[in-house]
Amino acid sequence: MAAGWWTLLTLRGLLPAGFSIGTGVLVGAIERHASLVVPLAVVGALFVLLQVLGPLHTALSANLGDRMAAWLYDEMTRACVSVPGIGHLEDPDLAADLQVARDFDRGMTAPPLSTSMDFIAGGLVDMLAGLAQACVLFGFAWWAPVALGGAWLSTHWLLRESAVWRDRNTDEVRQAQRHADYAYRLAVDPPAAKELRIFGLPDWVLDRFVSARRRLHRLQYEATRMRERSVLASLALVLAANVLVLWLVAAAALDGRLALGGLVVYASAAVGTSMIAFGGLNWALDGAAAPVAAVARLKAAMRRAGTVASGSWPADGRPAHRLAIRDVTFAYPATPDRPVLSGLSLDIPAGTSLAIVGQNGAGKTTLAKLLCRLYDPQAGTIEVDGIDLRDLDLDSWRRRVTAVFQDFARFEMSLRENVAPQAALGRAASDEAAPAGRCGESDAAVDDLVSGALADAGAGGLASLDTVLAKGYSGGIELSGGQWQRVALARALTAVRLGAGLVLLDEPTAQLDVRGEAEIFERILAATRSCTTILISHRFSTVRHADKIAVVADGAVAELGSHDELMSRRGRYWKMFTLQAERFATGTPEEGEEEVTFDVLA
Repeated sequence: MAAGWWTLLTLRGLLPAGFSIGTGVLVGAIERHASLVVPLAVVGALFVLLQVLGPLHTALSANLGDRMAAWLYDEMTRACVSVPGIGHLEDPDLAADLQVARDFDRGMTAPPLSTSMDFIAGGLVDMLAGLAQACVLFGFAWWAPVALGGAWLSTHWLLRESAVWRDRNTDEVRQAQRHADYAYRLAVDPPAAKELRIFGLPDWVLDRFVSARRRLHRLQYEATRMRERSVLASLALVLAANVLVLWLVAAAALDGRLALGGLVVYASAAVGTSMIAFGGLNWALDGAAAPVAAVARLKAAMRRAGTVASGSWPADGRPAHRLAIRDVTFAYPATPDRPVLSGLSLDIPAGTSLAIVGQNGAGKTTLAKLLCRLYDPQAGTIEVDGIDLRDLDLDSWRRRVTAVFQDFARFEMSLRENVAPQAALGRAASDEAAPAGRCGESDAAVDDLVSGALADAGAGGLASLDTVLAKGYSGGIELSGGQWQRVALARALTAVRLGAGLVLLDEPTAQLDVRGEAEIFERILAATRSCTTILISHRFSTVRHADKIAVVADGAVAELGSHDELMSRRGRYWKMFTLQAERFATGTPEEGEEEVTFDVLA
């Protein structure tokens, strides 16, 4: 397709020069009273091609642009998803490039590639046509194409943009684009719709969007504005070159040194040379180059930012003895001087539960990310049965881990695929004559697995397994927050039944009432009895059931023991537990009392 696109572009660029020559030959034949059959046939064919190739090229440009956009989406998706860690997705230095790459085909800052390709083709065709017409003038005088072509080419330098496309891709421009896109998403996406209306913010969002877009357009215009002082210089230079060439061509014709046919050829070629000024690498290429360059940068940068190298040791059956966290220190790349964990050490026997208690921001979710090997610590080690976690095969280890994070995924897919995403992989593979479920399980086995997990999560009668969990789809439904949380729990329980040995639950029942939480937690404990379970919850009614509880402060362990042991010490844990118990009994915090949120990783 690309070869055909370039072939049509070349033909379209050369045809105007051929038409000028053909017209001159036809006029010469008329002047000599010669046969007009061949000249008319040639001119007619060239004329038809000039009319036909343009629309064909437009259609091919749209098709090729769509294919290029699809390829860029593939490259961007692969760059984001194929990296083992997630540091690249949380790196602010990559956020701007990711925004440019993600929005390139949405028409936010330039036409989509399916449209831009036609503009790009038009600019290149005009440039090639102008240069080809200038070459025709070599037949008149060697200096004619140099003078006239050089004059028209000079307009690209004299009237050039203030810089190439990189000036439209500065940090300032990309930041403005992020702000504009965020304001747009605030206005049109559902998550903020309720708050915008309740708090009377529609006008504020609209003003924010308009001002952000205007600033973006102003920055882009300033990066591409013409240098106005060069306009008169360009006009004078082009006028002088055209007057010189056309004057001498006319003089040669009047003196009899140039026949009428030659006059038509060279005069037409001189006029056609002006197409140089309208062709070239135009603004459409500018808009298309930015996302391509952004994707090219992202692939390398994301590999560096999300580097998590796989080891070679198999993780099957681990942890079988213990999970040990030894002097772990970790800080996110954006804030390397503010470690979230600092010298944290814990010892977790396999098959037990450990509650890690701390205020918001204590690093509980961060520790869960480290255990999933979404990041690696800067110092210290996490050992599984005495083996450094970094030495384990990454895919093998992640098959042993399941998690429910606070921001768990809500897939716009069927209930079955939400609970067992592996089933989606299996069913897709079945189209290629592969087993339907993970590990070769049948569709019926997958359905039994999903139904059992939903029942354990208290969502047995939620919907049929084929129901899509999103409005906007035929038969689709929307779930409440608590229902979604039960679906996420069922997803983790499904993974346990498929062989996971480490369960990480980050606020798994935050959107359930106390009675529902107690019921579900008992079922979770029963379903994960053979696993090492890690739970994050701010409710102490859940925390107290853990085998051990560690209180974390300043990135390290401040207290460690069972619920009864920590209560008897009357330390940090006792104070927080007592405070929450008093509030639960009264139903409201005391007036003037600072609210304390106490989170737990168990």
